[in-house]
Amino acid sequence: MPPGFTVRVILDRYDCGMTRLLTLSIVLAAATAASRAPDSAAGRWLVYFGTYTGAKSRGIYVASFDSASGRVGAPRLAAETESPSFLALHPSRPLLFAVNEVDDFEGARAGSVTAFAIDPLTGDLRALGRASSRGAGPCHLSVDRGGRHVLVANYGGGSVASLPIRPDGSLEAAVSFVQHRGAGADPKRQAAPHAHMVETDAANKLALVADLGLDQILIYRFDAGRGLLEPSDPPFAGVAPGSGPRHFAFSPDGRDLYVANEMRVTVTGLRYDGGRLTEFQTLSSLPAGVRPGAADSGAEIQVHPSGRYVYASNRGPDNIAVFARDIVTGRLALVEHVPSGGRTPRSFSIDPSGRYLLAADQRSDQVVVFRIDAQTGRLSPTGQAVEVGAPVCVTFFRAGSPR
Repeated sequence: MPPGFTVRVILDRYDCGMTRLLTLSIVLAAATAASRAPDSAAGRWLVYFGTYTGAKSRGIYVASFDSASGRVGAPRLAAETESPSFLALHPSRPLLFAVNEVDDFEGARAGSVTAFAIDPLTGDLRALGRASSRGAGPCHLSVDRGGRHVLVANYGGGSVASLPIRPDGSLEAAVSFVQHRGAGADPKRQAAPHAHMVETDAANKLALVADLGLDQILIYRFDAGRGLLEPSDPPFAGVAPGSGPRHFAFSPDGRDLYVANEMRVTVTGLRYDGGRLTEFQTLSSLPAGVRPGAADSGAEIQVHPSGRYVYASNRGPDNIAVFARDIVTGRLALVEHVPSGGRTPRSFSIDPSGRYLLAADQRSDQVVVFRIDAQTGRLSPTGQAVEVGAPVCVTFFRAGSPR
């Protein structure tokens, strides 16, 4: 007999008062069970580390990660490849892509992008081939939200390119290439364009590029079918001269964009509305009253999955700034600065559960784990640090998932 039928018969035999009591008990039991259900983001993950190759690194490293406890396993080499400084995952397939941050590829002044197949159980990577990034010193890449193209930003070349993903996961030659032109306010750092990050918006119709050399967030119409990039209208939004926009992060609702400005060590908030960016706030990423020194620079920025906090890393002071975010206005308020646990926090990532932040301290050859307070956003060291040579990028992949 079906359980629902049994319950219905039993309830029909009692008076209305008892019926209300039994119904309430059933609801409470369901609520209790739901509260004990595992978080969909919690559990076993793989975490990949992109690096600069050298004496202590040979390529991309992988470790296990338990998002319930924050425990990171011992990293091991997943794939040997040259200076895979930044990594990106395919949105639905077990594929990982890495820039090779070099200036010479197959005799041309360009870097490259390498495609890898992921073994979902072991985390091992199998190289599927390399393709030219079409510009020197590629430093960032992303996969469009439809999973058909890799977009790459070339810092040295000051350009962006789009490379189609073949059915087998390997890459075709670039089908779209845009060379940036111009200069910024600082003749030493901004004598030429320096594309530093590229990513499509939630609708996958526009691609945004942070160019440190131009003090601009450039906006391109993106043809998701063909991978073509064309200037949008307006074609860019500017930040304060000499800021040097480096990385950016969208709020979970896609309404606000937060930019880490490397040179001024500031964070700029912009409202994103149909391809138009309007600045609503710029504030220092350093403590109140502290001006950036010659060795200080902003690096990574991320928004917490809850949308309530924004984090930015600062090299020189070697700390992570924690900001509270007003989810109505988007405005930020500084909460605290936390030492990154090492030297030069080049990048960091928040794990998918939102409970932990892993900071890549490039010049200390380590990744440090912090616990995130869900109520305040504050960070506290867990006492964990794993050794990785010159870590630059931290990327999470669901273990055992074919995606």
